[in-house]
Amino acid sequence: MSRLWDKGEPLDERILRYTAGEDHLLDGRLVPYDVRASVAHARMLNAQGLLADADLQAIVSGLEALGEEHARGEWQIELADEDVHTALERRLTERAGEAGKRVHLGRSRNDQVLAALRLYLLDAADAAAHEAIAVADALDALAKRQGDVELPGYTHMQQAMPSSVALWAGGFAAELRDDAGGLTASRRRLARNPLGSAAGYGVPGLPLDREHTRAALGFAEIQQPVTAVQLSRGKGEAGLVFELCLLVQDLGRVAADLMLFCTQEFAYVQLPDAMTTGSSIMPQKRNPDVLELVRGATATLQASLVEILALPAKLSSGYQRDMQRLKAPLFRAVDLALDSCAIMAHLLGGVRFLPDNIRLDPGIHAAARANQLVQEEGLSFRDAYRRVAQELSGDKD
Repeated sequence: MSRLWDKGEPLDERILRYTAGEDHLLDGRLVPYDVRASVAHARMLNAQGLLADADLQAIVSGLEALGEEHARGEWQIELADEDVHTALERRLTERAGEAGKRVHLGRSRNDQVLAALRLYLLDAADAAAHEAIAVADALDALAKRQGDVELPGYTHMQQAMPSSVALWAGGFAAELRDDAGGLTASRRRLARNPLGSAAGYGVPGLPLDREHTRAALGFAEIQQPVTAVQLSRGKGEAGLVFELCLLVQDLGRVAADLMLFCTQEFAYVQLPDAMTTGSSIMPQKRNPDVLELVRGATATLQASLVEILALPAKLSSGYQRDMQRLKAPLFRAVDLALDSCAIMAHLLGGVRFLPDNIRLDPGIHAAARANQLVQEEGLSFRDAYRRVAQELSGDKD
């Protein structure tokens, strides 16, 4: 099978399996993005007089058909393809003949993969921000249903000051919307057009128009100079996954509270039976497994971030194939964050607080009492603080 770098010599099967790794399995999600970027590249070549009209038509129609067929499950990327780029170009050449061989003029797999990956990650950032807001909306709905229910507010795991379902849910909702803002901000490094940088040093002798592909693909700017493109690899990915970490961490803290509130000792919250699981040995058990897995997702996201940060950390300049290993932790982080948001938004719709079970410690209003003394008697806050402390301890002297 011919590959993009093939010069006719056979490739050792074991080398293929190791170097291709998981790419043929991971790259399916990149097919529509590689189609878009390849179409934009071909149109730019045509506009620059480097590709005939007939070849452009064959390339565009062929790529668009291949994208549609892949979406319908009619073909998959094979190990022998190595990756999405060879898979598409090979099938395009089989379908369009000589025209298919012309699409790679003026590019390398290096700028090709970055274009497809960045387009995908821009969509992923938008999707994650949307999902974060959906969880915030679910918390708002919970506050609307039961916002007046009193809750103790905790510091150091002790009842500290009065709170409510509205305050509890509203705090998390605000932070999740902040997470959505962080995800939107993470687009900055991703929204740069890498096409035209090729393997990292541009394309000598060809009048490529990088602005043409930038505008066609909706990138915010052209990444300059061409040598910066490979140096930037891992940064946009890490920035996005960092924001996903913060998002999933907030989901995990919601989950941790709900698990505590679901214990028999607290019994503040009830989850629908359909959203809990059972024990294989204890007939009475209803387990909040979903919440435990959401809480545990933070560890997976943090590990993915560390992996992404570590891969480029000490590489010399220029492309190094180590960067291929970014895809697995990157996609894992994106998928788990999106899934965790979706399941939490769903689960929150079934959460019910049980006000009859919620008891506030009598001392929980102590700070309010001290503030009252300051206003009514003109005491300093410190003297009011001590008086309230003495009142609560029963020492009236």
